[in-house]
Amino acid sequence: MKTAYIKYIASLLIFGLNGIVASNISLSSSKIVLLRTTLGAAFLVVLLFAAKRKLHLAENKRDVLLVLGSGVCMGISWILLFEGYKTVGVGIASLLYCCGPVIVMALSPLLFKERFTAVKLIGFAAVLCGIALINGGAFSEGGNARGVIISFCSAVMYAAMLILNKKSRSLEGIQKTALQLCAALTAVAIYVAVSESYSFPIGGNEWLWVLVLGLVNTGFACWLYFSSVGDLPIQSVSVCGYIEPLSALLFSAILLGERMSAAQIFGAALVIGGALFAELMGHKALRKE
Repeated sequence: MKTAYIKYIASLLIFGLNGIVASNISLSSSKIVLLRTTLGAAFLVVLLFAAKRKLHLAENKRDVLLVLGSGVCMGISWILLFEGYKTVGVGIASLLYCCGPVIVMALSPLLFKERFTAVKLIGFAAVLCGIALINGGAFSEGGNARGVIISFCSAVMYAAMLILNKKSRSLEGIQKTALQLCAALTAVAIYVAVSESYSFPIGGNEWLWVLVLGLVNTGFACWLYFSSVGDLPIQSVSVCGYIEPLSALLFSAILLGERMSAAQIFGAALVIGGALFAELMGHKALRKE
């Protein structure tokens, strides 16, 4: 259990550095994601072969389709997220992106027949108020408003990925992750082919950051995440998950000099506090029942 916690928290901290690493790469968001998914998928496929794992795709056709769909949603969400990094900043984009699980919580009564309790309603309302505060006067400024909308759309696609992931039961761990990354790679590659080109005009120093983003922040971090998350209690996974946006806010302030207004800081506290309240109190109410 201790090892699983260390691996899980390490993966979240690495994910929190994604925006910092990406800020050193001058490519468009879609091309950064294309390189990231290519290297990450290659890393995990090599791990699969090294571990001599076999994918039993023919036996789990429905689950394979769900995982492939979740991978496509993941690829789209990453394109939107990395565009959010460029337009509204790493801290705010990361915070809005992590509203994905809250969207899933809001939709769970319809999708998973879970009750929408008063506790969840209060938590969801706090998150919505937090998003409004984070946005602040952004909608009166074209660039920031666009960044907020893009970042929130990345959270919607993140939620779609989580929903499809939850509905697939038979594929687990590194097998599921490798399949997801391959699907994400395919979707992003098609998008780049249609909207841009396959030229990558970056300098030698930038390739080092690309390798870090693809191999460490994607392949290695995903391996840490999925090899530990199954060994931890669901509540711990949910609560500790907010280490990622908090670390992204901290890293962006220290390393990139990003600053938030008092209203945005209060909004960030509402987003994370509301989500944690819904998770902690919701589980407590279920245990009492």
